[in-house]
Amino acid sequence: MEKLELSKAFTLMEPGPVVLVTTHDGQKDNIMTISWTMVLDFTPIFAITTGEWNHSFVALRKHKECVIAIPTVDMLDTVVGIGTCSGTDTDKFAKFKLTPVQGKFVRPPLIEECLANIECKVIDIVKKHNIIVLEAVAAYIDTERKEKRTVHAVGDGTFIVDGRKIDRKKMMASKIPFGVIEVP
Repeated sequence: MEKLELSKAFTLMEPGPVVLVTTHDGQKDNIMTISWTMVLDFTPIFAITTGEWNHSFVALRKHKECVIAIPTVDMLDTVVGIGTCSGTDTDKFAKFKLTPVQGKFVRPPLIEECLANIECKVIDIVKKHNIIVLEAVAAYIDTERKEKRTVHAVGDGTFIVDGRKIDRKKMMASKIPFGVIEVP
């Protein structure tokens, strides 16, 4: 094995998929790209990491709601573009030709072009690490969408695309909560 610079260790564990997070600041909608996400157990509780440097952070902290929209590989240039401009001076829905769709439980919009959308409420902010803990209140998936592969950021400007799915449902059935999978 070769030694890897410690400063690059995070690129070995960078989570995914890369998501788009919509917020509403009381005046307008915004979208930010987030590659640091985490599922917390088998509950509808998630975490993202962002902070003061991000225009949407203030809206998350003040209004305590957002939508996690899950884009697919065909949207990668849009996802990167959203992450490299600021909502302070850019209407990202207009610039990237995305369609906002009103959800049922939160004011920030869903993104029609994404594979899935999750309406969320902020239930905690861990200030020391800028971790926003979210509870899902509704989820939607576009089952008609042909492209379903998501992308994962490595952290160095490169991305990994989901590949083939391997089924081990029967082996894991005793560890997965009832109703999550169907096992014959």
